[in-house]
Formats: sequence, C-alpha cells, structure tokens
Amino acid sequence: MRDAKRKRLESKGWKVGSTAEFLGLSADEAAYIELRLRLAAGLKRRRVEQSLTQSALAKIVRSSQSRVAKMETGDPTVSLDLLIRSLFALGASHKELAKLIDEKRRGSPQEFAVAERRSRITR
Repeated sequence: MRDAKRKRLESKGWKVGSTAEFLGLSADEAAYIELRLRLAAGLKRRRVEQSLTQSALAKIVRSSQSRVAKMETGDPTVSLDLLIRSLFALGASHKELAKLIDEKRRGSPQEFAVAERRSRITR
C-alpha cells in the first residue's frame, strides 16, 4: 500500500496491518501458510505451463478435479504431502521443489491469494 493512502486511512481512524496481525498468527503459522501458498501457486504454474486441465492433472495424481482446484488455492484441507506428490507427478525435481520453497513472493495477487493481501484495513 502506498504511504499516502496509508496515512490518509490512518488519519480517518483506520488501522492498517498485515494479514498475520489481523488473524493473530505466530511467525511459524504465517511461514507455514506462506509455504502452502507457494506450493499451491507452483503447482498451478506448472500445470498451466504443461497445458493441462485440472481434470487431466486429477487423473495423473488419481484424485478429482475439485481436489486439484483446492490444491491450487492452498485450501487447508489439502495435505502438503498431496501438494508435493502432485508437483513430482508433473516432473518437478527435488532442486526445483527446493527453489519453489525458497523463492520470494512474486507474480500476480491471484497466485498468492491470501499471502499477497498483506495490508488489511480494520476500524
């Protein structure tokens, strides 16, 4: 958020902070969510690069299209195990997985959903 907008909102009584602050997350919990969202975005990016539909990926990993959709959005009901196995099924190497885990946030806000929505405004 731009400083000018932040100052304007704060002058009108709004409180500006991060999603982690708003939800009361510990540093460990925030890091875990970041990791889950990075893996989810990496899975979607890899699927799209390979021109696969969610249904096609579901067949590869022996799951359902709706489960793949949940994987790609970082749904908490999806295990990290399934996310990682799906990345490997799409040909990701251990090195690529490590790079994905270690990468800094980048890309569109849609890719990182909640993680990119750092600034939350509350009164």
